[in-house]
Amino acid sequence: MGFVSEFKEFISKGNVLDLAVGVVIGAAFSKIVTSLTDDIIMPILSVFTSGIDFKEKFFALNGQHYETLKAAQDAKAAVVSYGNFLNAVIYFLIIAFVIFWVVKIANRFKKPAPVAAPAAPVVTRDQELLQEILVALRSRP
Repeated sequence: MGFVSEFKEFISKGNVLDLAVGVVIGAAFSKIVTSLTDDIIMPILSVFTSGIDFKEKFFALNGQHYETLKAAQDAKAAVVSYGNFLNAVIYFLIIAFVIFWVVKIANRFKKPAPVAAPAAPVVTRDQELLQEILVALRSRP
């Protein structure tokens, strides 16, 4: 099989196309979640945390104090930006929660798979003989 025909077979499989569609939708969905987090959820959290901006939460490893994260980065200081980490965790939790609900709702629209009735057990010749022996033993006086 030639390279081109092998590649064509690979691309034409349904799983690859489904994956491509999923990646494109995921990229678009990521922008929605980013906007939801930055424009709606973080301002609400800011009200409950007395206006704390998580993006500006950091500490410099060189022991100096910098007013902003940008100032520390411009000074080439090594910083631990734990606020950005907190934002990433919040983004993840939001995405996981929304995906959970999307899947939950999508599953409601799926038709349940037909449940096949279990097949009657197949009795082997050995089992038949044992059953006959049991019946014969029980019928003895």
